Amino acid sequence: MEPRDSENLIRLLPKTRSRLLRLVFSRLAVILILIISQIAIIAAIYGLFEEFIPRFKVIQTFFTLSMILYLFNSEMDSSAKLTWLWMIAMFPVPGSILLWFTDNNFGHRRIRDRIHELIEDTKHVLPQDETVMDEPALVDSGTDDLCRYLNRSGCFPLYKDTGVRYFSQGEEMFRTLIAELEKAEHFIFMEFFIIAEGYMWGKVLSILSEKAKQGVDVRVMYDGMCEISSLSFDYPKRMEQLDIRCKDFSPVQPFLSTHYNYRDHRKIVVIDGKCAFTGGVNLADEYINLTERFGRWKDAAIMLKGTAVSSFTLMFLQMWNITEQDPQWEPFIQAPSDVQPAEGWVIPYADCPLDTDKVGENVYIDMLYRARSYVHIMTPYLILDGELETALKFAAQRGVDVQLILPGIPDKKTAYALAKSHYRSLLAAGVKIYEYTPGFVHAKVVVSDDEKAVVGTINFDYRSLYHHFECAAYLYRTPCIPDIEQDFCKTRAECRTVTEDTVRKETLYYKLLGGFLKILSPLM
Repeated sequence: MEPRDSENLIRLLPKTRSRLLRLVFSRLAVILILIISQIAIIAAIYGLFEEFIPRFKVIQTFFTLSMILYLFNSEMDSSAKLTWLWMIAMFPVPGSILLWFTDNNFGHRRIRDRIHELIEDTKHVLPQDETVMDEPALVDSGTDDLCRYLNRSGCFPLYKDTGVRYFSQGEEMFRTLIAELEKAEHFIFMEFFIIAEGYMWGKVLSILSEKAKQGVDVRVMYDGMCEISSLSFDYPKRMEQLDIRCKDFSPVQPFLSTHYNYRDHRKIVVIDGKCAFTGGVNLADEYINLTERFGRWKDAAIMLKGTAVSSFTLMFLQMWNITEQDPQWEPFIQAPSDVQPAEGWVIPYADCPLDTDKVGENVYIDMLYRARSYVHIMTPYLILDGELETALKFAAQRGVDVQLILPGIPDKKTAYALAKSHYRSLLAAGVKIYEYTPGFVHAKVVVSDDEKAVVGTINFDYRSLYHHFECAAYLYRTPCIPDIEQDFCKTRAECRTVTEDTVRKETLYYKLLGGFLKILSPLM
């Protein structure tokens, strides 16, 4: 299919979206309204009730102290507590109201309760093969311990007999995805953070439409943020015209739920329970470098074939069935009959922001603490809490070669400035930092000691580690791990090296912006 044909197929929707909608639905709007309200209230009190000012100050002080006690007795991360403490000190009334508003998860309680119910109901669906867990290589590496930890928060078994292929570019992943979609016979499940009209989505949609006509069960789910960025509000109904079942996850509602929190940031494709894809690649043309936004787009993904695909099937169905009254699992979660022997072990896993487990961060920290020789990381964002920054520095200080590749051309200046605010401390501990000069790194990849790797959707920032639904695959001694390390080295060769000298010469704009935003980093 030619690009023009693909574009014609997806004229199901208008593309234009007002930036004003992003503001209306954002946390920033809530903060501004609360701050303006406080100013108005204080001005009114001073103007109309001057004699009551002393009493008002006593009440405000008591209210502020109460909220501080509430804050420090919560289970919140210590870095986030400091941010909220600053907000309450600066803006007692709106800061306290916003803390209470976000901590109570208004607009997400139903989702939280339903997800917990679905996770509990499906913990038996994929039982762990204990003979796999007892293999000496796993016990010696601690991978068996990691698997036991992951199964506290969901059904994430450790698998053998799963082939893994690594893609060092979105273009390479896209070509393989198209080939695999065309083989589908029973079902296609797709879950993405971003779907945007263009050649990439048009090509995929043409195959999905054809497969749906052939009787294949085709389901597509995307994050509700797409409704204010790239897709129309009635897009699921428009997809039904193509016999494709479609859902938007957590549609954005003004003020009731701030649009930054609890987004579905996952990227999952499952085909017939035999093949699965995950990684950083969304369904938009910049991810395959057909359009240029921030220089060359560097991404990464993996394809799994074998028994571990069942975990990605379950992940998709858990999210899909949030709104289903009679969810079905077993018809789709069956071990492939034609599994080929494969070396190594795989643990697909998900991270839910509505529980108390920081799964994504803890897996990264586990790799850093267990590393013997090196840990090499590619991530688009570096907005660290205290625990993860300590783990990075401690690994480097004990002699592990810790290297980070970050974007040379940012997509968000605020995130770019916050990343730079960590540079001096990390460099002093011995962490090596590189910036990708051709453009933007969107890959989320960690590789260690030529035997461990994580590829998925989880960035090194608060959004991914605390506030988003995420997924990834932990790989141990799979044959593709040398490919991942080779890709890291190849990408590093196109980077500029960050040194103490370059940090000193950084523009005043980024120094001031990063220093100020660091106070608010847990909220970004």
